[in-house]
Amino acid sequence: MFAKNEGTLDRVLRVVVGLVLISLVFIGPQTAWGWIGVLPLITGAIGSCPAYSVLGINTCGTKS
Repeated sequence: MFAKNEGTLDRVLRVVVGLVLISLVFIGPQTAWGWIGVLPLITGAIGSCPAYSVLGINTCGTKS
């Protein structure tokens, strides 16, 4: 459905950042802003970022 436009390192960093932000909902300042971590978590999991598509960025090594 979505063309892959994220490389491996990009995907790993997005998943880690997403998990860290989501964990802030449960520990730390416990604000709802931590739920913003769902976005990088999902884009890292599927390997496609809509903002990258709009801006023409591709960190993936292959054209898919």
